[in-house]
Amino acid sequence: MRLSTAILPVHPWREARALWRRAEELGAHAAYVFDHLAWREFRDGPWYGTVPTLAAAATATSRLRLGTMVASPTFRHPVTLARELMTLDDMSGGRLTVGIGAGGAGFDTTVLGEEPWTPAERADRFAEFLPLLDRLLTASSTTHRGTYYSAVEAPNRPGCVQRPRPPFTVAATGPRGLRLAARYGQGWATFGDRRRAAGQSGDAVLADVRAQLGRLARACAEEGRDPGELGRTYLTGFTQDPWLSSVDAFVDLAGRYAEAGIGEVVLPWPLPGTLYAADQRVFEDILTEAPAQLAPRSPDGPSGASLSSPPRRTSAAPSP
Repeated sequence: MRLSTAILPVHPWREARALWRRAEELGAHAAYVFDHLAWREFRDGPWYGTVPTLAAAATATSRLRLGTMVASPTFRHPVTLARELMTLDDMSGGRLTVGIGAGGAGFDTTVLGEEPWTPAERADRFAEFLPLLDRLLTASSTTHRGTYYSAVEAPNRPGCVQRPRPPFTVAATGPRGLRLAARYGQGWATFGDRRRAAGQSGDAVLADVRAQLGRLARACAEEGRDPGELGRTYLTGFTQDPWLSSVDAFVDLAGRYAEAGIGEVVLPWPLPGTLYAADQRVFEDILTEAPAQLAPRSPDGPSGASLSSPPRRTSAAPSP
C-alpha cells in the first residue's frame, strides 16, 4: 500500500516549502493539493492557488509525485487546464498525477457569479470535460465544439513528459462517473459516500467503499477494461475514523482497506486548530513505519496498480 498526503495551500510558500520537502523526506508516495478557490472552514483565511503551489513544489522536490485532488470543471476550462498540466508535468520531470472529478456545489461556483449547478448538470459537464482534457493532452492540436466547452486548434506542444499524458485519478461514485473512470482513468479515488461520510466510522464506511469498488469493477467490465489496471485511492479525513490517532490504529484501518482493494491512502497533513488537527509526530511515524507493517497485508493485483502507469487508450502523440 502507498501512503500519500494532502497539503492544504494555506501557508505562504516561505513556510510551505519545508512541508513539501518533509513529505519527500518521510517517503510519501505523493502529495496533493485540494483544488478549490476557497474551501469549507478555510474560506475566511489564507488559501493559495493550486497550480502555482504545485509548480513551486515541483522545483522544491525531486522524487515525490505531485497532483491535484481533485481538479474539476467547477471553475476550470479544459483548454487552459491542459496547458497548465503539461507545464507542471515538465517542471516536475514527469511526476504529475491529475486527480479529477465532477466537483460539487458551493463557493467554487458561486464566486464566479453563476447559479450552482445541479448534480445532473455537473455530471453532464464532466462527461464532456474529461474526454476533451484527454484529447488536449495527447493530440498535437484539438478542435472541439461541444455543449459546454470549445477548443479551436488548441495546441499541445511540446507535449507531456509522461506519454501519452499524465495519469488521471478519477474521483467518482455514480454510474456515469465510474464509467468515465473505467474509460479514461489510470486510478480511481473516493472518500466514501458523499452524503453520509461525515457522520460515519468503521464498518459503515468500509461497506460503502466496498460497494463502490464493486460498481467500479462492473463499469470496467462494461468498458472491456481489466479492473486491475486502475489504482484505487482512499482519501481520509472525511469520516470519524481515527486514522491519525496512532501507528497501530492506522495499520489496522489501512490493512482492512488494503484487503478490500485500496492501494493508496491519502492522509491530510496535520493542521492545528482545524478539522485536520493531529499529532505531527504520530503522522510522521505513520508515514515511515506503517508501510513495512502493511506490506504483507496488501493483496496482489488491483490495489497495487500503479497510478503512474500509462493510459489504456492510445491517442496520437504530440508532434515534436
